[in-house]
Amino acid sequence: MPNIALELGKQSASLGVKSAYGAQEDVDGIRVIPVALTWTGFGGGSDESGNGGGGGGGYAIPLGAYVRRGDDLRFEPNIVSFLAVAIPFVCVVGRALSRVIRALKK
Repeated sequence: MPNIALELGKQSASLGVKSAYGAQEDVDGIRVIPVALTWTGFGGGSDESGNGGGGGGGYAIPLGAYVRRGDDLRFEPNIVSFLAVAIPFVCVVGRALSRVIRALKK
C-alpha cells in the first residue's frame, strides 16, 4: 500500500497561487483575473500492518477580480460573497461579545 501522506503531498503541490488566482480571461478587450481566498487541509495515517487511510478538503471564497482596461488596473470586489461571509461573522462575534460582557458583569 502506498504511503497516503506522500500521495496527498504530491497532489497538494499543485495548489497555491493557482488556487487563489484564476486563469486570465480577455473579454471585449478587457482583461479579467479572478481572485479567491482558499484553504486546504489533508491528513493521513497507517498502522504497523499497512492499514491506512486519508482525506482532505478545501474551501474557497471568491473575493473579486483584477480588471485591466487599457492602462488602468484595479481590483473589483465581489460584494455578494463579502456579505455572505461578513454577515455570519458579525453575528458570531456579536454573540460572543455579549456572552463575555454578561460573564464579566456577574
